[in-house]
Amino acid sequence: MAPHVVGLPPTMLLLQARTLRPEAIRIALVSEHNAGRPPSARLIGLAHRFLPSPLAPEALLEALSSIEELRELLDNPQLRNAIGRIEKLPSPPGLYLSLTAALEQDNAIDNGQIADLVATDPAIAAKVLQLSNSVFFNSGRTITDLRTAVTRLGLATLRDLVLASEVFSSSIISEEKRAQLQQRAMMSARLASRLLPSSSAELGATAALLADIGLLLPGVVEQNQSSEQHQTLGHADAGAYLLGLWGLPMPIIEAVAFQLEPERSNSRNFWVTGAVHVANRLIRREPVNLDYLQKTGALDKLPQWQQQADHLLGLAAQPA
Repeated sequence: MAPHVVGLPPTMLLLQARTLRPEAIRIALVSEHNAGRPPSARLIGLAHRFLPSPLAPEALLEALSSIEELRELLDNPQLRNAIGRIEKLPSPPGLYLSLTAALEQDNAIDNGQIADLVATDPAIAAKVLQLSNSVFFNSGRTITDLRTAVTRLGLATLRDLVLASEVFSSSIISEEKRAQLQQRAMMSARLASRLLPSSSAELGATAALLADIGLLLPGVVEQNQSSEQHQTLGHADAGAYLLGLWGLPMPIIEAVAFQLEPERSNSRNFWVTGAVHVANRLIRREPVNLDYLQKTGALDKLPQWQQQADHLLGLAAQPA
């Protein structure tokens, strides 16, 4: 049987893996000679994560380590099985990951190069310009080109806009629902970034932006603090698991998973998980976990945070 398995094309092998072991995480190796081209649409629909080939040992160890951490965080066979059986998961945010990788290079990249990178996807570039001129980011003069957007918004905000544009381009949900989720996510991200020190603000904003990503999956329900979902797939765990499959940092995955119950976080201080919890609850106009804020020494800041949330909600209520 082994020779037949080895001889299978990658797509067939991954298809068999999904059929026989839907709970398994499927990793595909992509040749560095094809680095400039995305994997085929069929392969993207079957693989959960892509790693470069030839594969450096440290890259494999890092991937395996993150997968193990994810399993420990979400040790739920039913959840793994449910996600594994979904035939078409949202694709990883390729442009966002490329932009992040470019910014992390040793050689500095200028605003023009960043704008050129965003422009490789015209649909996302148009969406970024649209969002950058919304009431949340526009400070006066209309932004008409990507280079100006980079300069005026800053790299952290631009990355959030690219991420929002990619994540909420899913066709699984209606256009109206997608617009609502995106607006709520952008407000939560803006608020979460203000609840943390500058060193963690970008991480908090990204985690808050992705908090509702589970709702883009079929069969997932939106949870709240007053009801437990035993028979259905909840959006917090589903979203965190999907982000783990994409290989995003564990603080983001943990914040998404524990957004409703921040006390489950390993951190005893108010950090990313707490910021996502508070931002999401205030933007939704829902109760915040006061006991958690008391234990982390952040309760006295709640009135100030509420004012900031009210300001963002007020901006959202203004006519376009």
